Amino acid sequence: MLAQRTARWLQRRELHFSWVVMAVAFMTMLSSSAALGLPGVFMQPLVREMGWGTDQISSALAVRFLLYGLMGPFAALLMERYGLRRIVCSAMVLIALALLLSTRMTALWQLMALWGVMLGVSSGMTALVLAATVANRWFSKRRGLVLGVLTASNATGQLIFLPLAARLIELLGWRMAIMPAFCMCLFTAVLAFAFMRDHPQDVGLNVYGVDPQEQQPVHTWRPDFWEPLRQLAQASQSGTFWVLFGTFFICGLSTSGLVQTHFVSLCGDYGLAAVPAASVLAMMGAFDFVGTIASGWLSDRFDNRKLLFWYYGLRGLSLLWLPHADFTIYGLSLFAMFYGLDWIATVPPTVKLVGASFDRQRSPMIFGWIFAGHQLGSACAAYGAGLSRSVLLSYEPALYIAGAACLVAALGIFLVRRPAAAEVRVAAS
Repeated sequence: MLAQRTARWLQRRELHFSWVVMAVAFMTMLSSSAALGLPGVFMQPLVREMGWGTDQISSALAVRFLLYGLMGPFAALLMERYGLRRIVCSAMVLIALALLLSTRMTALWQLMALWGVMLGVSSGMTALVLAATVANRWFSKRRGLVLGVLTASNATGQLIFLPLAARLIELLGWRMAIMPAFCMCLFTAVLAFAFMRDHPQDVGLNVYGVDPQEQQPVHTWRPDFWEPLRQLAQASQSGTFWVLFGTFFICGLSTSGLVQTHFVSLCGDYGLAAVPAASVLAMMGAFDFVGTIASGWLSDRFDNRKLLFWYYGLRGLSLLWLPHADFTIYGLSLFAMFYGLDWIATVPPTVKLVGASFDRQRSPMIFGWIFAGHQLGSACAAYGAGLSRSVLLSYEPALYIAGAACLVAALGIFLVRRPAAAEVRVAAS
């Protein structure tokens, strides 16, 4: 009822309710990304208090990334069957519960169960598939911009919560540092319950950018639980699917699994305290917020393959340079700028390429499988970098491998067929 009244109130002012849905999705992904990013700040406090090794903690985080990704196509299924509001509310409550229970953990298996399994599954229910679903269902125009804004929520969560968590760890301990993210998840669940709706028709509207007089088709597709596997079987016959899967694997290998998880610990090896290290991560988030929104705008107007070439290429060069940055504030600020601008900027053009290559209704589920590749890369980097730190006493091998892989992805993306000119013109309109 509140959503319908709000939609009518906005309509009288020539505003579309789709922007409200986008805002709720933004808050959902912000809260989820905050919960995912926090363990990177907590790694050293857990090592000191619990006596766990970096590789042991990294194994739990690797499980989290893997489940986070594997939930992608099934998250799309759950959204189709049970609706956006139910899935978003359920996910936010489960994330909050995982965070709260983790303040009482005393054994490594509890870390695996809470931060590995529970956090991985619940956050995966509202991963980037939510952005693709909202953009496809609620927007005909400005879809690339919407994807950019929603993807930038990951940077915003990092920008707000990581420096705060690092400071609270110093003042009150790591358990109290969990509380802001816990409260944000519960607040977002309330927002989603009040305002999130499945389709524009639920509030008496058409898709944004479509003529109000045009009759919209009734949504009747209710896939069964085997549908994600059927979609995978069909998509796997396409070379485009495997190129996007492979490049997105490298995307995860070089971002969340490596830098987001291990950056604070890496800086600690060079004598930089947790608070300034987390501040550098937040600086990356600030640049990423700008870069990702700009990427969404650019993806509506230019060849998405060329955008990805530049994103992966610049990211690879910045990772290859990082071990030589001397880990001064000046050197890390340069890294934060170049790396941050394209941290998650790869998402809008990748989603656009998926939408141009596969059926629009089923593209969120196919993107879910490609996103699973992203998180498989994240899991490999999270565990591999931790193992490198424990065995070789250095993160440098992981940085060099990730940087070289990005350069491979920059060239490999051109194996994707260029979208038809008509599709590009429609996207830009």
